[in-house]
Amino acid sequence: MDRSVKPGDDFYAFANGTWQKNTEIPATHGSYGMFNKLQELSFSRIRSILEDAETHAGSQLGDFYASFLDEATTDRKGLAPLKPWMEQIAAAKDKSALAATTAALQRQGIRTIFDLPGPLQQPVSPDDKQPQVEVFHLLQGGLGLPSRDYYLKNDAALVLARSAYVTYLTRLLELAGQANAATRAQAVLAFEQKIAQVHWTGVDSRDVNKSYNRWTSADFVAKAPGFDWPSYLAGLGLSKQAMFIVGQPSAFTGEARAWTAASLAVLQDHLLLHLLDKYAPYLSKPFVDAHFAFRGTALTGTLQNQARWERGVDLVTLQMRDAVGQRYVAKFFPPETKAVADRIIRTVVAAWRERLKSIAWMSPATREKARAKLAAMLPLVGYTSHWRNYATLRVVRGDLVGNVQRAYAFEFQYQLSKLTAPTNRDDWDMTPMRVDAEEDPVRNIITIPAAILQPPYFDPKADLAVNYGGIGAFIGHEISHLFDDQGRKYDPAGKLTDWWTPADVARFTVLTDQLIKQYDAYEPITGQHIQGGLTLGENMADLAGITVGHQAYRMALGGKAAPLLDGFTGEQRFYLGWAQIWRVKYRESALRAQLLSDPHPPGQQRVAEVRNRSDWYKAFSVQAGQQLYLPASERVQIW
Repeated sequence: MDRSVKPGDDFYAFANGTWQKNTEIPATHGSYGMFNKLQELSFSRIRSILEDAETHAGSQLGDFYASFLDEATTDRKGLAPLKPWMEQIAAAKDKSALAATTAALQRQGIRTIFDLPGPLQQPVSPDDKQPQVEVFHLLQGGLGLPSRDYYLKNDAALVLARSAYVTYLTRLLELAGQANAATRAQAVLAFEQKIAQVHWTGVDSRDVNKSYNRWTSADFVAKAPGFDWPSYLAGLGLSKQAMFIVGQPSAFTGEARAWTAASLAVLQDHLLLHLLDKYAPYLSKPFVDAHFAFRGTALTGTLQNQARWERGVDLVTLQMRDAVGQRYVAKFFPPETKAVADRIIRTVVAAWRERLKSIAWMSPATREKARAKLAAMLPLVGYTSHWRNYATLRVVRGDLVGNVQRAYAFEFQYQLSKLTAPTNRDDWDMTPMRVDAEEDPVRNIITIPAAILQPPYFDPKADLAVNYGGIGAFIGHEISHLFDDQGRKYDPAGKLTDWWTPADVARFTVLTDQLIKQYDAYEPITGQHIQGGLTLGENMADLAGITVGHQAYRMALGGKAAPLLDGFTGEQRFYLGWAQIWRVKYRESALRAQLLSDPHPPGQQRVAEVRNRSDWYKAFSVQAGQQLYLPASERVQIW
């Protein structure tokens, strides 16, 4: 804390100022905060699991980890592991052949002109309008920079990022022994700029009504002509798939048009470079260094790559998450911790139930349906009850690239298998080791992994106020996503449908527009504001989280007075608990990347959400004239 700062002037600095002054961003990070701190703890724990597995012959986890640590073998092999794919790309005699190769590479984790959701490319999930049915999802793709703004805006920093990108693409081609590297890299940038012009904005893409578009295989041919869809879908193993969900239809049309206009050579280079970029971290040191120089330093300001063991932990955790997770939970997540977390969740749900009884702007009929949706919600806490089996995944020591390729293929095949199975609400998208949480409105669930259930977010032995200001508000945040501007469009069964009255929507929109305007005014970097429309869901969730978390805290007290601890009242400790989970420092380039493409606002503005809570003003005697002060009429209160 920095007690020289008045809470009403800068509550973030009051709660975190000394940490902010004394904390150095590690050279291996573009930003550093509590998520990173806990992730480091998770990594060290996973390392112990993997090092133990290494000592057992034939252990998949141990062999995968050992293959990454074996830098000498990786350096000796150089580019050889990718040569078959490079030769297949070069051998494509026409665009139809290249479309088939594109699909084959997509099964190996390569992000191509059309993209698949998720870090592991996990495209199969429930149909928003038929939640009991799993369906294949496709998204706009083809960009190597973080978002369309990096291609289309001419701010000095973004022009510099484009230049660094061309330098990186040139270096990849040179390392791959390709001629005319600089000219070819520039041509790929020009092609991606054409794709960026048709890409949807982040604001449009997060609109679930706009992004829900059911297409048959014939629709792809009719609505996005010029790309060989039959060859591509056959390559994905989807020739007989009856229905797909397309995220951004006009972008598909535009991307297919760009594909038609481009030369075969440029399309081959585009696919080759996306292959090299994806697998560069698993190749020899020159590729690793080139990848980090761009993805790390140029884009986020990170000065030093993570230690090799950390990158190995990250890779194995991503590719064999349940095998790692099962061991992690058994060793580091005691049942007593889960029991206390479950109790807090029940209290937060009870607080939500109470609030839904009396929301003034919501009609009585809609309130009843909202309460039914809350009652049907399933909280997933700690870890899955259905661990995946990796028995058929072949892992070989000394074959890092092969292991990565086979792991992606294994995951893709698992995704396809879901198309013929009923929806499983307990199919976790997260690992128990991930420091985060999420919601899924189609399955009407929230997921709270084991790794987030640690200080400063949660401590089973901590003061109630701090726990409810931290994990209590965090849980309230996730639940609110089921009722935010997009989540509200799903009914209690998870079906995308209009179940609010037009009057409810109108009153709700007045409030959300106020919040958008409030966040649009923040300017974390000179000339770069927060995009209130892009961050609306998170801003609403933060406001709901502290609102409902605060009510849950009062319910947990059971009518008893909160003790005075360290000179702070329970009310004050609740808000300090909230503020201190969001402490984070940024390098400017990392902050800019977040502002341009991330739906989450920076930590300082997440803390500032308290200015909408009248009980915060009372707790800290905040007065008119102080920087965070808002007149009561301007304080946004939704839930």
